[in-house]
Amino acid sequence: MATIRDVSKIAGVSVATVSRTLSKPDKVSAKTRKIVEAAIKKTNYKPDMLARNFRTRKSSTIVVLVPDIANPFFSRVIRGIEQTAQSLGYAVLLGDTQGLRTREYTYANMVRTSQTDGIIQLDCHIPFEDGIDTSAPLVNACDCIRGTDIPSVELDNVTAAQKMTEHLISLGHINIGLITGPLSSTVTKDRLKGYKNALKKNAIAINDTNITVGDYSISSGTLAANDLFKNKTPPSAIFCMNDEMAIGAIQQAKKNGLNVPNDISIAGFDDISFAEFCDPPLTTISQPAEEFGTKAMSMLYDVINGNEPENKNTYLPFELIIRDSTGPNKRI
Repeated sequence: MATIRDVSKIAGVSVATVSRTLSKPDKVSAKTRKIVEAAIKKTNYKPDMLARNFRTRKSSTIVVLVPDIANPFFSRVIRGIEQTAQSLGYAVLLGDTQGLRTREYTYANMVRTSQTDGIIQLDCHIPFEDGIDTSAPLVNACDCIRGTDIPSVELDNVTAAQKMTEHLISLGHINIGLITGPLSSTVTKDRLKGYKNALKKNAIAINDTNITVGDYSISSGTLAANDLFKNKTPPSAIFCMNDEMAIGAIQQAKKNGLNVPNDISIAGFDDISFAEFCDPPLTTISQPAEEFGTKAMSMLYDVINGNEPENKNTYLPFELIIRDSTGPNKRI
């Protein structure tokens, strides 16, 4: 089996240079790196990663805390994280927390014991039982933790929700239902604010009976929509804070004998792959899920290596996608 000394001899460089090429390739010139890589290929040298990690006290692994691994939006974010992590020499461990703080604490503590080098948190919680640990590299993606210096990659959810609500208003809807996510979520709070801003801007009274809480699952969208249909004056449109709840709401509308969008308009948020193919195709807010992952991993890599991220709070763009699930209010 080839050793690092064999690589050094063939490349004509020191053992230290070979080691540096493997551990910190950015610190080696492109010419030297190319020579060393050719020697590694020729000798079929396999670095002893366990020994290297022991020396550097790094695992070359990061953990991603996912509140719901079955959510298709998160799966796209994870894909972006994994692709970027691999290009940076990192492996990704997924921690499906199922929204439970105890599971978050267990996974997050792995960074304190050097089992992982950093954390990407996709929820709005500090993942340590005893509060923020400034020595543990941590980045937020999608959701964020307000009032902290934790780097984050997020969407302007206030403006996006306002844009969607204004779209429904432009179609003549003034009695607009809202199915939220968990009220503890920063994303939920921001989207609720955007919904209310649009109503206020258009001099439409805010009716609390039009606002009901879901948990971002299809089943919660079904239950919440059914509650809205029982209102004394049911809404002519429903804005759901994610596509899965919107799909559930559409199914419930059909069970109630309603046609979407002739009897009721329904809109979502995220633009998951199913949104375009449900019946009818879903009007939604598209956000760049993979880019959330890419940006978050690049940011975490900077933090792990002791560098300040170029932009500590990065906001990604969104787009209003109008499809067949929303239409003019025919109750007027």
